[in-house]
Amino acid sequence: MGLHRFKPVPSGRMGTLWTLATIKGAALVEFGCMGHMLYSGVTLKRAGVHDGCKLYSTHIDEADIALGGTGRLNHTLDHVLKQDRPRVIFLLPSAIPEVIGTDLPALCEELQGDYPDVRLLPFGYGGFAVNQHRGIQEALLLLAKTLPVTIEKTERPTFNIIGSCADLFRFQADAGEILRLMEGAFGMKAVCVMTSHTSVEEIESMGSAHINLVLRREGEPAARHLQKRFGTPYLLGRPYGLEGTRLWLEQIAQLSGIPVDAAFLNQERQTARSQLAPVIPHFRHITRSHPEEAMLSLGGHADVVKGILEFGCKELSLPQGTCWCDCPEMGSEEIPYFGEDQWSQVIGEHKKGLLMASGEALEWAGRNGDMQIANPDTKWRLHPYDPPLVGFRGAVHLVNLWSNEDGDDH
Repeated sequence: MGLHRFKPVPSGRMGTLWTLATIKGAALVEFGCMGHMLYSGVTLKRAGVHDGCKLYSTHIDEADIALGGTGRLNHTLDHVLKQDRPRVIFLLPSAIPEVIGTDLPALCEELQGDYPDVRLLPFGYGGFAVNQHRGIQEALLLLAKTLPVTIEKTERPTFNIIGSCADLFRFQADAGEILRLMEGAFGMKAVCVMTSHTSVEEIESMGSAHINLVLRREGEPAARHLQKRFGTPYLLGRPYGLEGTRLWLEQIAQLSGIPVDAAFLNQERQTARSQLAPVIPHFRHITRSHPEEAMLSLGGHADVVKGILEFGCKELSLPQGTCWCDCPEMGSEEIPYFGEDQWSQVIGEHKKGLLMASGEALEWAGRNGDMQIANPDTKWRLHPYDPPLVGFRGAVHLVNLWSNEDGDDH
């Protein structure tokens, strides 16, 4: 790992932790140093994760590292079972056990017989060679492969959300908007919101759903596995904007065979249009007369950037500024990956127009923190009641942000 002025791309361990930490009815034991989990626990609480998975660390010292000792893991498992009685214990390696070659899957297989009342599920990618997005992808896939049980479909149509994880900014609000849209448009309720608001029991029941909604590309391997095993179709995408959300709902209707409730859809679109009506003429004027003030620049998760960009540029005709993503493997010609040297230069030179990026980047540049669409964050998010970025309500919220930012001289 090189030197960084800002927070670097998180490791696979952090991606796995953000994926698992919100699952109720489980405990997570990290085979690693105590400080790792203490710091991570605070990070999760800052993001609004309070009542999910129970978090523990074995702690290791110099003797464990030098001699390869694993006795602390047994003691920790005994304590966790006595204290919490979880259905599943997730085991996560930290960087040091990864470096010295501790075989956590083999260790779990050896220990499983000593703990017949709980399932031990080891995860990998504790080192620095894998970034958070790969860690999230592998964690979602392993959960989908191991926990769902053979089960009949629910009598009434239901759905799963895959990929709503605590690393995404506004993950709780966005999931809430998806739940509202699905119930209003189709009368569907969720079996599992994987993993931002779920439990071991709900993950076990994922096979009973009629469709899977995959909100990020890291969740697609898990959705493909569930489709192969249970025959559940899936839709990959995030609904942004008025037209984008309508098309997303129509795609769900085609996959599920259930028509969209026309009355709900018309009411949602009418309400959103009436809320946007006062500012649309102003947007059109600015775009024609002062396009540099309406130029939309975005930085964050590739799927979030892509969705907001399509809404702003295709539906509102905003000029496209500089856009980038925060994962090297997700970079493309349209949305390239920028490291900190590149994005800090872009933000430093950005004088006019609309800029949305991580909280850390906006704070460093002295920009409006309300324009945040990505992490790292710099604030506490104690509640999930912020407006969403997705769906019809998210579209109104985004335009409201742009209207108040538009024309400011930075």
